[in-house]
Amino acid sequence: MDRSKDDAADRSTTDPDVGADFLQLRSAEAPLGGLAGWLTARLRSAIAEGRLPVGSRLPPSRQLAAELRVSRGVVTEAYRRLAEDGHVAGRGRGGTVVLAAPEAAAGGGGEQHADRARPFTAFPPGPEVFDTLRAAPSRVDLSPGVPDLSAFPRAAWLRAERAVLAGLAAGGFGYGDPRGAYELRRAVAAWLARFRGVAADPDEVVIVAGTAQALTLLARVLAAHGVREVAVEDPGSLGVRQHLRHVLPATPPVPVDAEGIRVDALRATGARAVLLTPAHQFPTGVVLSGPRRRQLMAWAEEGGLVIEDDYDAEHRYDRPPVAALRAALPGRVCYAGSVSKVLAPALRLGWVLAPAPYHDALVAEKRFTDLGNAVLAQLVLARLMESGVLEAQLRLLRRRHRSRRDAMTAAIRRYLPGAVVHGAAAGLHLTVTFAEDSVSDLALSAASLDRGVKVQPLSWHRQLPGGPGLVLGYAANSPDVLASAVAEVGAARSELLSAGRSAPSTG
Repeated sequence: MDRSKDDAADRSTTDPDVGADFLQLRSAEAPLGGLAGWLTARLRSAIAEGRLPVGSRLPPSRQLAAELRVSRGVVTEAYRRLAEDGHVAGRGRGGTVVLAAPEAAAGGGGEQHADRARPFTAFPPGPEVFDTLRAAPSRVDLSPGVPDLSAFPRAAWLRAERAVLAGLAAGGFGYGDPRGAYELRRAVAAWLARFRGVAADPDEVVIVAGTAQALTLLARVLAAHGVREVAVEDPGSLGVRQHLRHVLPATPPVPVDAEGIRVDALRATGARAVLLTPAHQFPTGVVLSGPRRRQLMAWAEEGGLVIEDDYDAEHRYDRPPVAALRAALPGRVCYAGSVSKVLAPALRLGWVLAPAPYHDALVAEKRFTDLGNAVLAQLVLARLMESGVLEAQLRLLRRRHRSRRDAMTAAIRRYLPGAVVHGAAAGLHLTVTFAEDSVSDLALSAASLDRGVKVQPLSWHRQLPGGPGLVLGYAANSPDVLASAVAEVGAARSELLSAGRSAPSTG
Protein backbone atom coordinates (compact mmCIF):
# COMPACT_ATOMS: atom_id res chain seq x y z
CA MET A 1 0.00 0.00 0.00
CA ASP A 2 1.16 3.50 -0.78
CA ARG A 3 2.37 4.88 2.55
CA SER A 4 1.31 8.38 1.55
CA LYS A 5 -2.41 7.50 1.50
CA ASP A 6 -2.14 9.22 -1.82
CA ASP A 7 -5.77 10.07 -2.57
CA ALA A 8 -8.04 13.06 -2.67
CA ALA A 9 -8.54 12.96 1.09
CA ASP A 10 -4.93 14.12 1.53
CA ARG A 11 -5.83 17.47 0.05
CA SER A 12 -7.16 19.70 2.79
CA THR A 13 -7.99 22.55 0.46
CA THR A 14 -8.75 23.21 -3.17
CA ASP A 15 -7.93 26.91 -2.91
CA PRO A 16 -5.81 27.73 -6.00
CA ASP A 17 -3.93 30.41 -4.02
CA VAL A 18 -2.49 27.87 -1.58
CA GLY A 19 1.14 27.07 -2.28
CA ALA A 20 4.77 27.22 -1.15
CA ASP A 21 7.44 29.75 -1.98
CA PHE A 22 9.74 26.75 -2.41
CA LEU A 23 9.83 26.06 -6.18
CA GLN A 24 6.47 27.88 -6.44
CA LEU A 25 4.68 24.59 -5.70
CA ARG A 26 0.87 24.64 -5.72
CA SER A 27 -0.92 21.52 -4.57
CA ALA A 28 -3.97 22.53 -6.59
CA GLU A 29 -2.02 21.53 -9.71
CA ALA A 30 -1.76 17.90 -8.58
CA PRO A 31 -4.14 15.34 -10.09
CA LEU A 32 -6.71 13.82 -7.78
CA GLY A 33 -5.28 10.79 -6.04
CA GLY A 34 -1.71 11.60 -7.07
CA LEU A 35 -0.28 14.11 -4.62
CA ALA A 36 2.88 12.18 -3.68
CA GLY A 37 3.60 11.27 -7.30
CA TRP A 38 3.09 14.89 -8.38
CA LEU A 39 5.42 16.23 -5.67
CA THR A 40 8.06 13.59 -6.44
CA ALA A 41 8.00 14.48 -10.13
CA ARG A 42 8.27 18.21 -9.44
CA LEU A 43 11.25 17.73 -7.11
CA ARG A 44 12.95 15.27 -9.45
CA SER A 45 12.58 17.74 -12.33
CA ALA A 46 14.01 20.61 -10.24
CA ILE A 47 17.05 18.49 -9.37
CA ALA A 48 17.64 17.46 -12.98
CA GLU A 49 17.34 21.05 -14.22
CA GLY A 50 19.76 22.36 -11.63
CA ARG A 51 17.22 24.44 -9.71
CA LEU A 52 18.02 22.24 -6.71
CA PRO A 53 21.81 21.89 -6.94
CA VAL A 54 23.91 19.21 -5.29
CA GLY A 55 24.25 19.95 -1.57
CA SER A 56 21.05 22.00 -1.24
CA ARG A 57 18.52 21.10 1.44
CA LEU A 58 14.87 20.30 0.94
CA PRO A 59 12.43 22.00 3.33
CA PRO A 60 11.49 20.06 6.47
CA SER A 61 8.58 17.76 5.63
CA ARG A 62 6.34 19.29 8.28
CA GLN A 63 6.99 22.81 6.97
CA LEU A 64 6.39 21.94 3.31
CA ALA A 65 3.24 19.98 4.15
CA ALA A 66 1.86 22.95 6.09
CA GLU A 67 2.56 25.37 3.23
CA LEU A 68 0.94 23.04 0.68
CA ARG A 69 -1.87 22.14 3.11
CA VAL A 70 -1.41 18.45 2.57
CA SER A 71 -0.74 15.67 5.02
CA ARG A 72 2.87 15.28 6.13
CA GLY A 73 2.76 11.72 4.79
CA VAL A 74 2.56 13.06 1.23
CA VAL A 75 5.86 14.93 1.65
CA THR A 76 7.67 12.12 3.48
CA GLU A 77 6.59 9.67 0.77
CA ALA A 78 7.92 11.96 -1.97
CA TYR A 79 11.23 12.31 -0.10
CA ARG A 80 11.39 8.52 0.34
CA ARG A 81 10.97 7.94 -3.41
CA LEU A 82 13.70 10.46 -4.19
CA ALA A 83 16.01 8.76 -1.69
CA GLU A 84 15.41 5.38 -3.31
CA ASP A 85 16.33 6.91 -6.69
CA GLY A 86 19.58 8.28 -5.24
CA HIS A 87 18.55 11.90 -5.69
CA VAL A 88 18.57 12.82 -1.99
CA ALA A 89 19.67 11.49 1.38
CA GLY A 90 18.53 12.16 4.92
CA ARG A 91 21.25 13.68 7.11
CA GLY A 92 19.51 13.69 10.49
CA ARG A 93 19.50 17.20 11.90
CA GLY A 94 21.15 18.32 8.67
CA GLY A 95 17.86 17.66 6.86
CA THR A 96 17.30 16.05 3.48
CA VAL A 97 20.12 16.94 1.10
CA VAL A 98 20.31 16.72 -2.69
CA LEU A 99 23.02 14.29 -3.79
CA ALA A 100 22.92 14.17 -7.60
CA ALA A 101 20.65 13.78 -10.57
CA PRO A 102 21.14 10.71 -12.80
CA GLU A 103 22.38 11.77 -16.22
CA ALA A 104 19.16 10.68 -17.91
CA ALA A 105 16.88 12.38 -15.38
CA ALA A 106 16.49 15.54 -17.40
CA GLY A 107 14.68 13.79 -20.26
CA GLY A 108 15.44 15.37 -23.60
CA GLY A 109 17.98 17.72 -22.02
CA GLY A 110 19.81 14.99 -20.14
CA GLU A 111 22.77 14.88 -22.49
CA GLN A 112 23.29 18.61 -22.19
CA HIS A 113 23.28 18.45 -18.38
CA ALA A 114 25.62 15.47 -18.38
CA ASP A 115 28.12 17.32 -20.57
CA ARG A 116 27.95 20.36 -18.31
CA ALA A 117 28.78 18.17 -15.30
CA ARG A 118 31.85 16.58 -16.93
CA PRO A 119 34.81 18.98 -17.09
CA PHE A 120 37.16 16.86 -19.23
CA THR A 121 35.08 16.51 -22.38
CA ALA A 122 36.29 19.64 -24.19
CA PHE A 123 39.78 20.79 -25.13
CA PRO A 124 40.88 23.47 -24.87
CA PRO A 125 38.75 24.00 -21.75
CA GLY A 126 36.41 26.98 -21.58
CA PRO A 127 36.25 29.64 -18.85
CA GLU A 128 33.60 27.70 -16.90
CA VAL A 129 35.75 24.59 -16.49
CA PHE A 130 36.91 25.30 -12.92
CA ASP A 131 33.34 25.99 -11.79
CA THR A 132 32.28 22.72 -13.37
CA LEU A 133 35.07 20.80 -11.69
CA ARG A 134 34.35 22.36 -8.29
CA ALA A 135 30.66 21.44 -8.63
CA ALA A 136 31.33 17.83 -9.66
CA PRO A 137 30.69 15.45 -6.76
CA SER A 138 33.69 13.51 -5.48
CA ARG A 139 35.07 11.82 -2.39
CA VAL A 140 38.53 13.42 -2.54
CA ASP A 141 39.56 16.70 -4.16
CA LEU A 142 43.21 16.83 -5.27
CA SER A 143 42.85 20.15 -7.09
CA PRO A 144 46.02 22.26 -6.78
CA GLY A 145 46.12 25.58 -4.97
CA VAL A 146 43.85 24.65 -2.07
CA PRO A 147 45.41 24.91 1.43
CA ASP A 148 44.33 22.99 4.51
CA LEU A 149 41.10 24.90 5.07
CA SER A 150 40.41 22.99 8.28
CA ALA A 151 43.46 24.74 9.76
CA PHE A 152 41.93 28.22 9.44
CA PRO A 153 42.63 29.97 12.79
CA ARG A 154 39.01 30.58 13.73
CA ALA A 155 39.63 31.44 17.37
CA ALA A 156 42.41 33.90 16.51
CA TRP A 157 40.28 35.47 13.78
CA LEU A 158 37.35 35.90 16.19
CA ARG A 159 39.59 37.45 18.86
CA ALA A 160 41.03 39.88 16.34
CA GLU A 161 37.58 40.69 15.00
CA ARG A 162 36.24 41.43 18.47
CA ALA A 163 39.22 43.67 19.17
CA VAL A 164 38.73 45.53 15.90
CA LEU A 165 35.02 46.06 16.55
CA ALA A 166 35.63 47.18 20.12
CA GLY A 167 38.07 49.87 19.03
CA LEU A 168 36.52 51.00 15.76
CA ALA A 169 34.98 54.46 15.72
CA ALA A 170 31.62 54.97 14.04
CA GLY A 171 33.30 56.53 11.02
CA GLY A 172 35.19 53.31 10.42
CA PHE A 173 31.98 51.65 9.20
CA GLY A 174 31.77 53.95 6.19
CA TYR A 175 33.31 53.64 2.74
CA GLY A 176 37.04 53.12 2.91
CA ASP A 177 40.02 54.18 0.83
CA PRO A 178 39.86 52.36 -2.55
CA ARG A 179 43.54 51.55 -2.12
CA GLY A 180 42.66 49.62 1.03
CA ALA A 181 42.71 50.30 4.75
CA TYR A 182 45.94 52.02 5.74
CA GLU A 183 46.41 49.56 8.61
CA LEU A 184 46.51 46.61 6.20
CA ARG A 185 48.68 48.40 3.65
CA ARG A 186 51.17 49.12 6.43
CA ALA A 187 51.05 45.50 7.61
CA VAL A 188 51.52 44.17 4.07
CA ALA A 189 54.51 46.47 3.50
CA ALA A 190 56.12 45.15 6.68
CA TRP A 191 55.32 41.52 5.75
CA LEU A 192 56.86 41.90 2.29
CA ALA A 193 60.00 43.49 3.72
CA ARG A 194 60.41 40.70 6.26
CA PHE A 195 59.54 37.66 4.17
CA ARG A 196 59.99 38.58 0.50
CA GLY A 197 62.82 41.13 0.55
CA VAL A 198 60.57 43.82 -0.96
CA ALA A 199 60.99 47.39 0.29
CA ALA A 200 57.67 49.19 -0.19
CA ASP A 201 55.89 52.17 1.27
CA PRO A 202 52.29 51.56 2.40
CA ASP A 203 51.16 54.12 -0.18
CA GLU A 204 52.49 51.84 -2.94
CA VAL A 205 50.29 48.93 -1.82
CA VAL A 206 46.80 48.44 -3.27
CA ILE A 207 44.56 45.91 -1.53
CA VAL A 208 42.57 43.75 -3.94
CA ALA A 209 40.21 40.75 -3.92
CA GLY A 210 42.95 38.18 -4.37
CA THR A 211 45.51 37.65 -7.09
CA ALA A 212 42.75 37.01 -9.63
CA GLN A 213 41.49 40.57 -9.31
CA ALA A 214 45.04 41.90 -9.30
CA LEU A 215 45.64 40.30 -12.70
CA THR A 216 42.40 41.60 -14.15
CA LEU A 217 43.06 45.14 -12.95
CA LEU A 218 46.64 45.07 -14.23
CA ALA A 219 45.48 43.76 -17.61
CA ARG A 220 43.08 46.70 -17.93
CA VAL A 221 45.80 49.17 -16.99
CA LEU A 222 48.23 47.68 -19.49
CA ALA A 223 45.59 47.64 -22.22
CA ALA A 224 45.02 51.35 -21.62
CA HIS A 225 48.79 51.85 -22.03
CA GLY A 226 48.76 50.12 -25.39
CA VAL A 227 49.87 46.65 -24.31
CA ARG A 228 47.95 44.11 -26.38
CA GLU A 229 49.44 40.87 -25.08
CA VAL A 230 51.12 39.45 -22.00
CA ALA A 231 53.42 36.46 -22.49
CA VAL A 232 52.95 33.55 -20.08
CA GLU A 233 54.95 30.55 -18.96
CA ASP A 234 54.26 27.22 -20.64
CA PRO A 235 53.19 25.10 -18.97
CA GLY A 236 51.52 27.75 -16.88
CA SER A 237 48.29 28.32 -15.03
CA LEU A 238 45.14 27.96 -17.14
CA GLY A 239 43.26 30.15 -14.66
CA VAL A 240 45.78 32.98 -14.95
CA ARG A 241 45.66 32.74 -18.72
CA GLN A 242 41.87 32.97 -18.64
CA HIS A 243 41.93 36.10 -16.47
CA LEU A 244 44.36 37.81 -18.82
CA ARG A 245 42.49 36.75 -21.94
CA HIS A 246 39.29 38.21 -20.52
CA VAL A 247 40.87 41.63 -21.11
CA LEU A 248 43.73 41.14 -23.58
CA PRO A 249 43.58 39.45 -26.98
CA ALA A 250 46.68 37.25 -26.67
CA THR A 251 48.85 35.36 -24.16
CA PRO A 252 51.80 34.02 -26.19
CA PRO A 253 53.38 30.96 -24.53
CA VAL A 254 57.04 30.88 -23.50
CA PRO A 255 58.64 27.49 -22.68
CA VAL A 256 59.80 26.70 -19.15
CA ASP A 257 62.73 24.38 -18.52
CA ALA A 258 64.68 23.28 -15.43
CA GLU A 259 65.89 26.87 -14.82
CA GLY A 260 62.57 28.59 -15.34
CA ILE A 261 61.30 30.66 -18.23
CA ARG A 262 63.48 30.77 -21.34
CA VAL A 263 64.25 34.45 -21.79
CA ASP A 264 65.52 33.90 -25.34
CA ALA A 265 62.09 32.53 -26.27
CA LEU A 266 60.44 35.46 -24.46
CA ARG A 267 62.41 37.89 -26.61
CA ALA A 268 61.30 36.01 -29.71
CA THR A 269 57.60 36.61 -28.91
CA GLY A 270 58.05 40.38 -29.12
CA ALA A 271 55.74 40.76 -26.09
CA ARG A 272 56.21 43.89 -23.98
CA ALA A 273 55.05 42.20 -20.77
CA VAL A 274 55.30 38.74 -19.21
CA LEU A 275 53.61 37.07 -16.26
CA LEU A 276 55.81 34.83 -14.09
CA THR A 277 55.61 32.64 -10.99
CA PRO A 278 59.36 32.76 -10.24
CA ALA A 279 59.43 31.55 -6.61
CA HIS A 280 57.60 28.29 -7.37
CA GLN A 281 56.60 28.04 -11.00
CA PHE A 282 53.10 26.75 -11.58
CA PRO A 283 52.78 23.90 -12.30
CA THR A 284 56.35 22.56 -12.61
CA GLY A 285 57.65 23.90 -9.28
CA VAL A 286 60.86 25.22 -10.85
CA VAL A 287 62.58 28.17 -9.15
CA LEU A 288 63.84 30.82 -11.55
CA SER A 289 67.64 30.41 -11.56
CA GLY A 290 70.16 33.18 -10.98
CA PRO A 291 71.35 33.34 -14.61
CA ARG A 292 67.76 33.49 -15.86
CA ARG A 293 66.97 36.27 -13.37
CA ARG A 294 69.83 38.30 -14.75
CA GLN A 295 68.70 37.69 -18.33
CA LEU A 296 65.14 38.66 -17.37
CA MET A 297 66.31 41.85 -15.70
CA ALA A 298 68.25 42.80 -18.81
CA TRP A 299 65.10 42.24 -20.87
CA ALA A 300 63.05 44.36 -18.44
CA GLU A 301 65.60 47.19 -18.40
CA GLU A 302 65.26 47.34 -22.18
CA GLY A 303 61.59 48.21 -21.76
CA GLY A 304 59.89 44.97 -20.75
CA LEU A 305 57.46 44.71 -17.84
CA VAL A 306 57.23 41.74 -15.46
CA ILE A 307 54.03 40.79 -13.64
CA GLU A 308 55.19 38.72 -10.67
CA ASP A 309 52.60 36.36 -9.23
CA ASP A 310 54.34 35.37 -5.99
CA TYR A 311 52.55 32.02 -6.03
CA ASP A 312 53.31 29.65 -3.13
CA ALA A 313 56.36 31.71 -2.13
CA GLU A 314 55.82 31.14 1.61
CA HIS A 315 55.35 27.36 1.35
CA ARG A 316 58.86 25.93 1.08
CA TYR A 317 60.28 22.79 2.68
CA ASP A 318 63.57 21.60 1.20
CA ARG A 319 65.14 24.70 -0.30
CA PRO A 320 66.33 28.12 0.90
CA PRO A 321 64.13 31.19 0.41
CA VAL A 322 64.46 33.28 -2.73
CA ALA A 323 63.74 36.98 -2.84
CA ALA A 324 60.95 38.34 -4.99
CA LEU A 325 61.87 39.81 -8.38
CA ARG A 326 60.29 43.06 -7.24
CA ALA A 327 63.09 43.40 -4.68
CA ALA A 328 65.73 43.70 -7.40
CA LEU A 329 63.88 45.71 -10.04
CA PRO A 330 60.94 47.62 -8.52
CA GLY A 331 60.65 50.01 -11.45
CA ARG A 332 59.89 47.21 -13.93
CA VAL A 333 57.94 44.67 -11.83
CA CYS A 334 54.25 44.60 -10.89
CA TYR A 335 53.99 42.40 -7.81
CA ALA A 336 50.90 40.45 -6.70
CA GLY A 337 50.31 38.28 -3.63
CA SER A 338 47.52 37.16 -1.31
CA VAL A 339 46.62 35.23 1.84
CA SER A 340 44.56 32.67 -0.07
CA LYS A 341 47.17 29.93 0.47
CA VAL A 342 48.10 30.88 4.04
CA LEU A 343 44.60 31.49 5.41
CA ALA A 344 41.77 30.86 2.95
CA PRO A 345 40.63 31.84 -0.55
CA ALA A 346 37.23 32.77 0.93
CA LEU A 347 38.73 35.95 2.41
CA ARG A 348 39.41 37.37 -1.08
CA LEU A 349 42.28 39.47 0.24
CA GLY A 350 45.46 40.19 -1.66
CA TRP A 351 47.70 43.04 -2.68
CA VAL A 352 49.40 44.45 -5.73
CA LEU A 353 52.30 46.87 -6.18
CA ALA A 354 52.79 48.59 -9.52
CA PRO A 355 55.64 50.80 -10.77
CA ALA A 356 54.95 54.52 -10.50
CA PRO A 357 53.79 54.99 -14.14
CA TYR A 358 50.94 52.52 -13.56
CA HIS A 359 50.04 53.11 -9.90
CA ASP A 360 47.42 55.84 -10.25
CA ALA A 361 45.73 54.03 -13.12
CA LEU A 362 45.63 50.87 -10.99
CA VAL A 363 43.98 52.74 -8.11
CA ALA A 364 41.44 54.20 -10.53
CA GLU A 365 40.57 50.75 -11.87
CA LYS A 366 40.11 49.48 -8.33
CA ARG A 367 37.94 52.46 -7.39
CA PHE A 368 35.60 52.06 -10.33
CA THR A 369 35.45 48.28 -9.97
CA ASP A 370 34.20 48.05 -6.39
CA LEU A 371 35.20 51.17 -4.34
CA GLY A 372 37.64 48.98 -2.44
CA ASN A 373 37.59 45.76 -0.44
CA ALA A 374 35.42 45.29 2.65
CA VAL A 375 37.16 47.22 5.42
CA LEU A 376 36.41 45.06 8.47
CA ALA A 377 38.14 41.97 7.09
CA GLN A 378 41.14 44.12 6.15
CA LEU A 379 41.46 45.42 9.70
CA VAL A 380 41.24 41.92 11.15
CA LEU A 381 43.93 40.64 8.77
CA ALA A 382 46.16 43.59 9.62
CA ARG A 383 45.88 42.71 13.29
CA LEU A 384 46.78 39.06 12.60
CA MET A 385 49.80 40.08 10.53
CA GLU A 386 51.13 42.60 13.03
CA SER A 387 50.53 40.39 16.09
CA GLY A 388 52.51 37.44 14.70
CA VAL A 389 49.48 35.16 14.33
CA LEU A 390 49.87 34.89 10.56
CA GLU A 391 53.54 33.96 10.88
CA ALA A 392 52.67 31.27 13.43
CA GLN A 393 49.97 29.97 11.10
CA LEU A 394 52.51 29.71 8.30
CA ARG A 395 54.88 27.68 10.48
CA LEU A 396 52.05 25.30 11.41
CA LEU A 397 51.06 24.84 7.78
CA ARG A 398 54.62 24.14 6.67
CA ARG A 399 54.91 21.24 9.10
CA ARG A 400 51.54 19.83 8.11
CA HIS A 401 52.03 20.28 4.38
CA ARG A 402 55.47 18.67 4.48
CA SER A 403 54.04 15.45 5.94
CA ARG A 404 51.25 15.44 3.36
CA ARG A 405 53.68 16.03 0.52
CA ASP A 406 55.75 13.08 1.72
CA ALA A 407 52.64 10.89 1.88
CA MET A 408 51.62 11.79 -1.65
CA THR A 409 55.14 11.25 -2.98
CA ALA A 410 55.24 7.78 -1.42
CA ALA A 411 51.81 6.97 -2.83
CA ILE A 412 52.86 8.07 -6.32
CA ARG A 413 55.91 5.78 -6.18
CA ARG A 414 53.67 2.89 -5.15
CA TYR A 415 50.58 3.36 -7.30
CA LEU A 416 51.84 5.30 -10.35
CA PRO A 417 54.98 3.40 -11.41
CA GLY A 418 57.06 5.25 -13.96
CA ALA A 419 55.63 8.65 -13.07
CA VAL A 420 58.15 11.49 -12.62
CA VAL A 421 57.46 13.90 -9.74
CA HIS A 422 58.18 17.63 -10.16
CA GLY A 423 58.12 20.55 -7.71
CA ALA A 424 58.34 18.71 -4.42
CA ALA A 425 60.60 21.23 -2.64
CA ALA A 426 57.85 23.79 -2.11
CA GLY A 427 54.23 24.64 -2.74
CA LEU A 428 50.90 22.89 -2.22
CA HIS A 429 50.91 20.50 -5.18
CA LEU A 430 52.99 18.02 -7.12
CA THR A 431 53.12 17.66 -10.87
CA VAL A 432 53.64 14.17 -12.26
CA THR A 433 54.50 13.40 -15.85
CA PHE A 434 54.28 10.12 -17.75
CA ALA A 435 55.95 8.66 -20.79
CA GLU A 436 54.81 10.08 -24.11
CA ASP A 437 53.05 6.82 -24.99
CA SER A 438 51.09 6.76 -21.73
CA VAL A 439 47.36 7.39 -21.40
CA SER A 440 45.76 10.73 -22.21
CA ASP A 441 45.77 12.90 -19.12
CA LEU A 442 42.25 14.09 -20.01
CA ALA A 443 41.05 10.49 -20.09
CA LEU A 444 42.90 9.74 -16.84
CA SER A 445 41.37 12.77 -15.11
CA ALA A 446 37.90 11.75 -16.25
CA ALA A 447 38.44 8.15 -15.14
CA SER A 448 39.75 9.33 -11.77
CA LEU A 449 36.68 11.52 -11.30
CA ASP A 450 34.49 8.51 -12.07
CA ARG A 451 36.28 6.86 -9.14
CA GLY A 452 35.54 9.83 -6.90
CA VAL A 453 38.89 11.66 -7.12
CA LYS A 454 39.34 15.13 -8.65
CA VAL A 455 42.64 15.85 -10.38
CA GLN A 456 43.72 18.34 -13.03
CA PRO A 457 45.31 17.23 -16.31
CA LEU A 458 48.62 18.90 -17.11
CA SER A 459 47.36 19.50 -20.65
CA TRP A 460 44.92 22.10 -19.30
CA HIS A 461 47.93 24.24 -18.43
CA ARG A 462 49.70 23.96 -21.79
CA GLN A 463 49.47 25.94 -25.00
CA LEU A 464 52.51 24.24 -26.55
CA PRO A 465 52.76 20.51 -27.31
CA GLY A 466 53.80 18.32 -24.43
CA GLY A 467 53.43 14.91 -22.85
CA PRO A 468 50.68 13.83 -20.45
CA GLY A 469 50.70 14.51 -16.74
CA LEU A 470 48.63 15.42 -13.71
CA VAL A 471 48.70 18.32 -11.24
CA LEU A 472 47.87 16.96 -7.78
CA GLY A 473 47.18 19.11 -4.73
CA TYR A 474 48.09 17.57 -1.38
CA ALA A 475 47.57 20.30 1.22
CA ALA A 476 43.85 19.82 1.85
CA ASN A 477 43.82 16.10 2.73
CA SER A 478 45.30 13.88 5.42
CA PRO A 479 48.08 11.40 4.53
CA ASP A 480 45.80 8.36 4.60
CA VAL A 481 43.23 10.03 2.36
CA LEU A 482 45.98 11.05 -0.05
CA ALA A 483 47.27 7.48 -0.25
CA SER A 484 43.83 6.05 -1.01
CA ALA A 485 43.11 8.78 -3.58
CA VAL A 486 46.37 8.20 -5.46
CA ALA A 487 45.61 4.47 -5.37
CA GLU A 488 42.33 5.20 -7.18
CA VAL A 489 44.18 7.29 -9.78
CA GLY A 490 46.62 4.43 -10.24
CA ALA A 491 43.80 1.94 -10.72
CA ALA A 492 42.18 4.23 -13.28
CA ARG A 493 45.47 4.50 -15.16
CA SER A 494 45.95 0.74 -15.17
CA GLU A 495 42.50 0.24 -16.66
CA LEU A 496 43.15 2.82 -19.38
CA LEU A 497 46.52 1.30 -20.20
CA SER A 498 44.90 -2.09 -20.53
CA ALA A 499 42.31 -0.59 -22.84
CA GLY A 500 45.01 1.08 -24.96
CA ARG A 501 43.92 4.69 -24.35
CA SER A 502 47.12 6.33 -25.60
CA ALA A 503 47.98 9.99 -25.11
CA PRO A 504 48.33 12.37 -28.05
CA SER A 505 50.54 15.38 -27.46
CA THR A 506 48.69 18.52 -26.45
CA GLY A 507 48.94 22.05 -27.69
